[in-house]
Amino acid sequence: MAFIGLGLWPHTATAAASRAPVVLVLGDSLSAEYGIKRGSGWVQLLSERLEQQKFRWQVVNASLSGETSSGGRSRLPALLQQHRPRIVIIELGANDGLRGLSLDATRQNLRTMIQAAQQSGARVLLVGMQLPPNFGISYTRDFADLFRQLAKERKTALVPFLLEGIAADLSYFQDDRIHPNEKAQARLLDNVWGGLLPLLK
Repeated sequence: MAFIGLGLWPHTATAAASRAPVVLVLGDSLSAEYGIKRGSGWVQLLSERLEQQKFRWQVVNASLSGETSSGGRSRLPALLQQHRPRIVIIELGANDGLRGLSLDATRQNLRTMIQAAQQSGARVLLVGMQLPPNFGISYTRDFADLFRQLAKERKTALVPFLLEGIAADLSYFQDDRIHPNEKAQARLLDNVWGGLLPLLK
């Protein structure tokens, strides 16, 4: 509505916003505001920070609770065609790990998504996750490593661990001890911001 005060009609403001380069977030429940108030998640906070810091970017959140890397792989081509993002943030893999799925399949799904985004002309920020130790030393180590390996292989930006700084503090989690609560969202944004900022310039 601020645009109307400048003498622009609402449809003109919408058109202007649509010309802003797009940051596409493809994630799971950690990015889809699961269990918290709508508009309080880290992706919305990212949109607000970009505006506050005078970055002219539009954020599109295409995250779905329960999404796996396979689901993201199948959805990404249409999202790339629809939104033509300049930056793609891939925050997927956690549900693969929690279900004990094949790490080779997860790696290939993420690799395919990164390649598709890069071939479309977008820069990629890969957001890594870690699993609790009860999944076994080898599996948890290899799971964490695959994000670093892919980022190096495909030369993408990397957030090594989305929950860095809060994973061991239950006060940042909902009762299920899996999903971050509203208080944690600013910390998640800070973790992502460090990897994203160089891509915005």
